[in-house]
Amino acid sequence: MHKPGPIGVFDSGYGGLTVMKELVKELPQYDYIYLGDNARAPYGTRSFDTVYHYTLECVQHLFDMGCRLVVLACNTASAKALRSIQQNDLPRIDADRRVLGVIRPTTEIVGEYTKSRQVGVMGTAGTIASESYPIEIEKFFPDITVYQQACPMWVPLVENNEWNDQGADYFVRKYIGQLLSRSPEIDTIVLGCTHYPLLINKIKRFVPEGMTILSQGSIVAHSLSDYLQRHPEMEAVCSKGGQRTFYTTDAPEGFDRQASIFFEAPVASKHLAL
Repeated sequence: MHKPGPIGVFDSGYGGLTVMKELVKELPQYDYIYLGDNARAPYGTRSFDTVYHYTLECVQHLFDMGCRLVVLACNTASAKALRSIQQNDLPRIDADRRVLGVIRPTTEIVGEYTKSRQVGVMGTAGTIASESYPIEIEKFFPDITVYQQACPMWVPLVENNEWNDQGADYFVRKYIGQLLSRSPEIDTIVLGCTHYPLLINKIKRFVPEGMTILSQGSIVAHSLSDYLQRHPEMEAVCSKGGQRTFYTTDAPEGFDRQASIFFEAPVASKHLAL
């Protein structure tokens, strides 16, 4: 029997904290370790190979800290690295460990929300280029047409604390307009980046009334809860002490200030040297 360890939560930077916040809310009894690779962020514009190697390195660090289950709370990492890690690396590292992503839980349920069967996906350039959302949605709902929109300025706006400024309105309106110009029948938009929940109030201002906006945090939390119920062998190796530990590959002082905004609670992180 493996010794229980915390649930690992990985992101290239801060965005994954919007997911971890919901994980803690839904499953507060578990221990969590968050690792943000801020020193090498953003991942959204990097190549598939670079994202894969960076993600695998960070996952290995979480494994070394005792995590037997890791959630990639990053759409770019989920799109560009998850499959390779699951298929090629886990059998070599430890077949009893698990790495989960954020794209599949979202695509599994999107069909429950759209009536027109036309869905928009907004994400980083890397996530959009991967075609992960159209591919996964078609597996579950082949009748849905997916329209994608890269939003290259949204993450910088959030990371620089400018999401509430009037200047952000231009870029929020611009990308939503570009997406909706492709089809007036889109009735559901997936926010395919974990940074985007901080822009949710502005996004709602520039979409038609009645539009459904799907944010990933609560979706991933519900999915993980279900996963642990269906896999008691994994649930048994997740330690339960309600501890939250934070690591960043960059300076902890700067990370803590920004992270507390995403996590909506004080954060005291430690530095991890890669």
